Amino acid sequence: MTLATDQKLDTRGLSAASRALLALRDVVLDRWERDVREHVPAARDVAGPVLVNTLPAFFDNLAEAMTPSYPRASATSHTNAAAVHGGERARMTTFKPDQIVHEYQLFKRAVLGVAQAHGLQLSDDERASVEHSVDCAARESIREFTAMHEDMRQRLAAGLSHDMRSPLAVITNAAQLIGMSSDLAGTHAMSAKIAANAKRLEQMMEELLDALTFERTEKLPLSLSHFDMRDLALSVQQEFNSLRPGAVDVTGTSVTGHWCRNSMYRALENLVVNAIKYGDGKTIRINVDGTRGRLMLSVHNTGTPIPPEQHNRIFGYLRRESGADKAGWGIGLPFVRAVAESHGGSAAVDSSAASGTTFLIDVLADCRDC
Repeated sequence: MTLATDQKLDTRGLSAASRALLALRDVVLDRWERDVREHVPAARDVAGPVLVNTLPAFFDNLAEAMTPSYPRASATSHTNAAAVHGGERARMTTFKPDQIVHEYQLFKRAVLGVAQAHGLQLSDDERASVEHSVDCAARESIREFTAMHEDMRQRLAAGLSHDMRSPLAVITNAAQLIGMSSDLAGTHAMSAKIAANAKRLEQMMEELLDALTFERTEKLPLSLSHFDMRDLALSVQQEFNSLRPGAVDVTGTSVTGHWCRNSMYRALENLVVNAIKYGDGKTIRINVDGTRGRLMLSVHNTGTPIPPEQHNRIFGYLRRESGADKAGWGIGLPFVRAVAESHGGSAAVDSSAASGTTFLIDVLADCRDC
């Protein structure tokens, strides 16, 4: 199977060039990682699983897009995986926008260079597909990266402006009392209050500057343990199949790592509930796979696809799309995203009429240092 965001189980229907490129995935990613550590300063001390991020799935999307008959015009079609790559860079690294552009340039160079070195002669159309996919991904990543940092700044500014009102009020009142008082001792006391609250404001400003330099979103509290994610997926399968036999199928391989069992179980449970609610009644597939120190856990269903303009919005709290004939997304998908981000990764969606809908949790395999 491929690691693409639609979690295709095999390579049937893909061109010879697409299959050949898929076989070079690890070679390309090894070269890219070496190059990005050498040329992008912010990448040098980042752990490998954090650095590679969602790129294995993006690489396989890119290979699919090279097949003209495959329903994926570019590696970013039907999915927000490139956007969540930018989100992870904002939350987990000190990357700047230009460095994200640079890493994608190096990725393009690695794909084309490795293909040539291994005798894979890409046609003009295939080469153009690779370049178009990488360019689209860079734009989407930068858009999400800047949006996340702007959101961080807005929330931070709102919180600090609220906190600053108290010391400012004390300073203002104390200054007014000094102007009205003839009591020297009282004046000294008011002066001390002014100095103390001015110091509080100074500290707040220092915190603001630190936070604006680099600020991460809050994480869920995690109780980490070592277990096999496939065993957890089988437990979820048993839960739902006891109510409706054959409702859920589990595929993939055993992947062991350190995660929070309870939160991952609840996240997977939420995804299956959504697949039942919005699917067409056919079997839901949970797939477990791993690569390069990361876990890829997905839930796939068939049925009406999610419109592209909703791919990012559905992860927002209490999001209810107008015109829906069923209950809204509520807090299920935002919780899934929070679980993924707290485990050092992200949650993405891939949805089209041809491939169905797949939600992908792509996180670190070892979350003890998240």
